[in-house]
Amino acid sequence: MDCKIIKFFLLIFFISFKSYAAEFNGKFIQGHYIIGKTEPNSSVTVDKIKVKVSKDGYFAFGLDRKRKYDVVIKIKKDGNINKIVKKVQKRKYNIQRIDGLEEKKVTPPEEVYERIKNENKLIAKAREINSDLDFFKDKFILPLENAIITGVYGSQRILNGKPRWPHYGVDFAGDLGTPIKAMADGIVTLAEKDLYFTGATLIFDHGHGISTLYMHLDEIFVEKDDIVKQGDVIGTVGSSGRSTGPHLDVRLNWFGTRLDPASVLDIN
Repeated sequence: MDCKIIKFFLLIFFISFKSYAAEFNGKFIQGHYIIGKTEPNSSVTVDKIKVKVSKDGYFAFGLDRKRKYDVVIKIKKDGNINKIVKKVQKRKYNIQRIDGLEEKKVTPPEEVYERIKNENKLIAKAREINSDLDFFKDKFILPLENAIITGVYGSQRILNGKPRWPHYGVDFAGDLGTPIKAMADGIVTLAEKDLYFTGATLIFDHGHGISTLYMHLDEIFVEKDDIVKQGDVIGTVGSSGRSTGPHLDVRLNWFGTRLDPASVLDIN
């Protein structure tokens, strides 16, 4: 076959393959956050869920704490479909015992059930935002400098001797009033000063269903709908809500899927 014809067919094959190929930044491990990159104007589904693709080809998703089955990603462009299957690595989680909490914070009295229900709806609403912001693909920074980590993602919590929900964040020890920095650019979607469990609470939207949450604050320096830049001081460390002392608990979500903040932060 003529050499030029061979080169032509190789070029066609390369273009066809490249148009729906993808690369990933992140580990396919339970609880981890993953950023995908493909050709612009591609259509992407993750486990049959269609996800947003930015104008430059970035998309995001995450893996649940107990994810047991493979991730199936389908990328479609120009009539071509590429099916990518990734195995998920399992993790072992710690058991963390916390004593000294107010009993009503461990087992809430019936008169606060409606309050907790309404507050959970506020948080869920903020986490379901699916904006076109593309801050989700930028590198995150630590919210506190030189802070000791006292709680990690996934740990089974034993509160006052009673098994409760696993911990879905990272806890940083800090003195009362220590400034807290925004981990990434974003828009404030929730700013509440007194939620029952989480106390003074902030949630930021970073785009494509990725949000961060800051809990147990003392003071809050931003308001809902504020545009915040990475590194801005957004509040101070406190001990509000269900807490035994001053600290910051941060969370990372892909919509309702709770992810490990350590997967986007430089934490050893």
